[in-house]
Amino acid sequence: MELFGAALVQAHVYVVSVDEELRVTFEDYGGIVEEIKPESVKIAGKIFIRNQLEFRVDLIAGENPE
Repeated sequence: MELFGAALVQAHVYVVSVDEELRVTFEDYGGIVEEIKPESVKIAGKIFIRNQLEFRVDLIAGENPE
């Protein structure tokens, strides 16, 4: 559901993988979700397989930390 919300508000989404030992590996800086299909997601012109990766919403993009 979070992925659909990110697409709706055009939030930045980045792509990670998580192994069996719960180690997170950064896969792609991502971007704005362009298309969501049952088996894949198109982000910033690239297609990612949904059941192989995790998609995380960048909630602080555009904020100005002080």
